[in-house]
Order: sequence, then C-alpha cells, then structure tokens
Amino acid sequence: MSTSPKYNDSFSPAVDVYIAKSAAFAQPILTRVRELVHKAVPEVVEEMKWSRPFFIYKGIIVGNVSAFKAHCSVGLWGQEMAARLKGDGLLASGAMGSLGRVTSVKDLPTDKQLVDYFKQAKKAIDEGVRTKSIERPTKAERVAKAEIETPAELTAALKKNKAAAKTFAGFSPSCKREYVEWIADAKRDETRAKRVADAVTWMAEGKRRNWKYENC
Repeated sequence: MSTSPKYNDSFSPAVDVYIAKSAAFAQPILTRVRELVHKAVPEVVEEMKWSRPFFIYKGIIVGNVSAFKAHCSVGLWGQEMAARLKGDGLLASGAMGSLGRVTSVKDLPTDKQLVDYFKQAKKAIDEGVRTKSIERPTKAERVAKAEIETPAELTAALKKNKAAAKTFAGFSPSCKREYVEWIADAKRDETRAKRVADAVTWMAEGKRRNWKYENC
C-alpha cells in the first residue's frame, strides 16, 4: 500500500517521511487512517505537531495518528466525537488516542465508520459547534471534576460538629480532597475512624489537612 496517495497538495511530505520511518506493522494503519480522513474531508491539511501527524480543517484539529514500537494510536478530536465513539462502544481509556492500542488494520473501525466520524467532525466545525482545537472545561466543570465523594463517616461526623462543617464547606476543592483522600485511603476501619476524628478536631480549629507543615 502506498504511503503517499497524492490526491491533492494537502498531503505533507513530512507525514510521508513519518509513515515511512514507522514500523512495518504501523504503516498500513497510518496510511489507512490518512486516506480515510482525506476522503471524508477533502479540504483537510496535514501538519506535524508534537512529532506526530495531525489533520486540520479550517485551523481546527479533527484527528491525529501516532506510531509506537508495538502499537499505533488514532485520535478523533472533539467532545461530540468522544460522545459518538462512547455511544458506539469504541471509545478507549488507559491509552493515548481514542481507539486504544491499534496493532493492525483489523483493530480499526470499518472504513465506512471512520469516514462517517470524520464527516461528523467536519460538520461540527462547519456549523460552529467546534470553534477551536482544544476545548478547555469551564470553571464550573473544573470545580465539579475536582470534587470527590465525601466518605459517609466524615459526612456523619461533620453533621455533629458545626464548626468543623463550616470550615469544610469553606475549603477549596483541593483542600477538601486532601482530607477526603486521606480518610478514604485508610485500609482498616479503626484507622479510618481515627482519621475522621482527627479531621473533625482539626477542622473545628480551622486547620487544613497538612496544617503541621504549613506556616499560616
């Protein structure tokens, strides 16, 4: 399979080189994804970013590919794309890229699926749903992510100590996390109970989890 299908000038020689230098198993994977991106989005252009190929439409990243020693990764960018892949049972976690560790063309979605995904990515950009490559979470989303579930034992103890509850409520998400993770990490019930008691005592005095090491 050729690594440089010259449909138009949007194919980058640098990507040709990247594919040619990749392991033999990776070349068909990278070439297949590359061809399908261009088929779905004829106007797409290629750029090397962070030492790997990216596919860009109207200045916005729609996807990328990477080759490693034993696998490839394929990134399909955009929150709407992640939702679509998750709905189709294809979104992977624990590895770079959207599709997990791809070791052969057989690990990829079908050609029809990939073309459809990239067409959807193009449509999202055309319709203004996506306006930039990296979609950073809002402040509210960052706060929600920072929050973690408070252990039931701590919640119950705080209800019995208004001063501690007031301090805990006023903590930033990171300060709350310090206490919550410290208690949640306890392996034994007695250890957890002692940590809850200590936490409530310290918070009743307005102290953060690591108050012993702070000059405040």
